[in-house]
Amino acid sequence: MKKIRIGLFTWESLYSIRVGGISPHVSELSDALAAEGHEVHLFTRDNENKDEVINGVYYHKIACDQSGGIVEQMNRMCDGMYCRFLEVRESAGEFDVLHGHDWHPVNVLCRIKTQFRLPFVLTFHSTEWGRNGNRHGDWWEAKEISHREWLGGYESSEVITTSTVLKEEIKYIYKIPDYKLWEIPNGITVGKIKRKIDPGDVKRHYGIHPCLPVVLFTGRMSYQKGPDLLVEAAAKVLKKRDAQFVLIGEGDMRSQCENQAHRLGIGNSCSFLGYAPDNTVIDWFNACDLVCVPSRNEPFGIVVLEAWDARKPVVASDAVALVENFRTGVIAHKEPSSIAWGLNYVLEGLGRNRMGEKGYDLLKKRYNWKTIAEKTLEVYEKTVEKHDVMAGNVS
Repeated sequence: MKKIRIGLFTWESLYSIRVGGISPHVSELSDALAAEGHEVHLFTRDNENKDEVINGVYYHKIACDQSGGIVEQMNRMCDGMYCRFLEVRESAGEFDVLHGHDWHPVNVLCRIKTQFRLPFVLTFHSTEWGRNGNRHGDWWEAKEISHREWLGGYESSEVITTSTVLKEEIKYIYKIPDYKLWEIPNGITVGKIKRKIDPGDVKRHYGIHPCLPVVLFTGRMSYQKGPDLLVEAAAKVLKKRDAQFVLIGEGDMRSQCENQAHRLGIGNSCSFLGYAPDNTVIDWFNACDLVCVPSRNEPFGIVVLEAWDARKPVVASDAVALVENFRTGVIAHKEPSSIAWGLNYVLEGLGRNRMGEKGYDLLKKRYNWKTIAEKTLEVYEKTVEKHDVMAGNVS
């Protein structure tokens, strides 16, 4: 493919405001695209207006007022991105393709498409339906976000989803046709999680016996992610064996889950750490014995890749499409008894099964950024070809 000029639009990145899983995806994908020799411009929001080049990627950071609701904030962000895009286009030249991530930049992408006839690709990382626990929200904000997801799917030339589960979800909700849909997985930089540490030292620092098996949960404490299912499953596991459950993350279900643990009489066996910096999370990936992903809805499940990078087995709900059952982990139904069975199965086999190592082998083969960038470039190539045909630029 010839070298092209790419514009990526996102509300977060590793080098600006960082919120969740989109930030590493966008920044690391941008790095990989730039490494292939393409000119990559990333438009994102930050606390001040600033342009800089990071890993060969041109970052255009737009200062955004973060007051008000999320929809109001994204309206202001899109206005700022539009103005900055005009300036960059004037100085750098015409773009070949634009690529937005989730609903946040849809308004600016549609505005640019209308004014300059520039095609855009949209990656869905999740849906409003999924974030609400597989339920449609009946309040204004949820309806507006859902509308922008539909609009992005309708106006985009091509749509990327990160998993089969998410692909089927947006087909069902937004009626996006198969011919526009691509499935390209998320990824991580192999080796960024694995560390040489003494697991006993990490456990001891938090008042946990160094020989006690630890089950790790890390993510938003929200209905979608299912921490309450894990707490109830923990009570069933603890009737059979000693273990410690470490839950990292903040969210509207944290206090509920803490109260639930005390009500079930397992408060001392559940450590709720709240928000933790990256280094602490990485320490726990390496110190734990297994990782649990009990999500009710999981568009991808980046935590699974992080667990595999640390060579840890995974027990995941059947909302997670990445795990190969009894090979790289155990799949459970989205209910506590099934999750408890999976946890007991893995805990009984610690030291014998090689699920974590097999997951690591799969990670290196399928979820590296070079492979993901190459697949993304295929989408761009089709987008550009389709645009050229429609514009009459093909003889």
